[in-house]
Amino acid sequence: MADLKYRSPRGTSDILPEDQPYWAFILETAVGLAEVYGYQRVDVPIFEFADLYIRGVGEATDIVQKEMYIFEDRGGDRMALRPEFTAGICRAYLQHGMSNRPLPVKLWTAGPVFRYDRPQRGRYRQFHQFNYEAIGELDPWLDAEVIDLAWRFYERLGLKDLTLELNSIGDGRCRPAYREALRAYYRPLVDRLCSDCKDRLERNPLRLLDCKQPTCWALSEAAPRSVDYLCDECREHFAGVQEWLGRYGVPYRLNHRLVRGLDYYTKTVFEVQPPRQGAQAALGGGGRYDGLIEELGGRPTPGIGFATGMERIILELKEQGISPPGRKLPVVFVAYTGEATRLATVGVVGRVRAAGFIGVHAFGSRSLKSQLRLADGLGAGYALILGEEEYRQGRVVFRDMATGSQEVVSLEEALSRIRRG
Repeated sequence: MADLKYRSPRGTSDILPEDQPYWAFILETAVGLAEVYGYQRVDVPIFEFADLYIRGVGEATDIVQKEMYIFEDRGGDRMALRPEFTAGICRAYLQHGMSNRPLPVKLWTAGPVFRYDRPQRGRYRQFHQFNYEAIGELDPWLDAEVIDLAWRFYERLGLKDLTLELNSIGDGRCRPAYREALRAYYRPLVDRLCSDCKDRLERNPLRLLDCKQPTCWALSEAAPRSVDYLCDECREHFAGVQEWLGRYGVPYRLNHRLVRGLDYYTKTVFEVQPPRQGAQAALGGGGRYDGLIEELGGRPTPGIGFATGMERIILELKEQGISPPGRKLPVVFVAYTGEATRLATVGVVGRVRAAGFIGVHAFGSRSLKSQLRLADGLGAGYALILGEEEYRQGRVVFRDMATGSQEVVSLEEALSRIRRG
């Protein structure tokens, strides 16, 4: 393997067949919940004009400063691979006049996103997200419903011992005073900060609170708390969110360090953490972005969303020993014993597939023993063996691959038995 000419780029991975059931399980669960909560699918481009993310995500964020894949296309336009979904969805909301639809507009999407980051467990340069977005309503009840949706999603996957962390970071009226309080607290401690946080202090002080460097993390414990600087409206909104979460029965823990990594967040922010805490442990999170659509050129429009990393969910499912549901359709292997029945295999496999089962067979000329080994390797539950004498009589040898028992029956009877399981 060491002399391979090409490998997948660093920070990317191939999703092999054995992992596909996890992906299908997660998507089916997420889509099923999206539908019962009233969300509709939207898809946005993998690349957009870079300025969309610079303005939307925030020029002072690590994503824009360090992680975005930016390139100039042949027409001279400055483009970027999407580092997240929300800015693109809000652009689509504006471009297609979705404000004329019943509010809130509830949308979901899924797909790859891209960030140039140092790869490690749970952190990739190409990874996949599932997003829920609800746009056009400021009611704290909506915040709680989105959080409830996120919580029920992980619950349906069977994940245990998760923690929902909650905070409010205020809005454009009360956050400036909070930023100044953070700067005043950290300036005398600047020599104890990591190099990244020294840069963030004046540029984006909220980012100091979620730095995972041990020294910075310890200093953040005594830092001013955003909830102590909320204006009356933000304080009332946050109290409403907590009251509605109580009505939904969603457990949560207040975390004053929680600020999220994107500048568009306002008021409510939240994350879902697995039992093991760590720098890249969060399974997902989200919050309000009440100023984002206005920043992109629209009218002031509130919104709230949630995103979850699919690779991290798969890691956590495996960590907790949770397997996706088994294959729903039985695999039926059609084997032949000679040239005449080899030619007839096509028709029998077609009947198997028309009946709604997975029909497979061997190519080339193989012995029956070799074919049955292949059937076992493919995970076939049943084999239909076309012996020449049986086939002339319109019958097959029906073999249960689990027990090895077999019986000569009509093809219709064999399919009926498979249907009954």
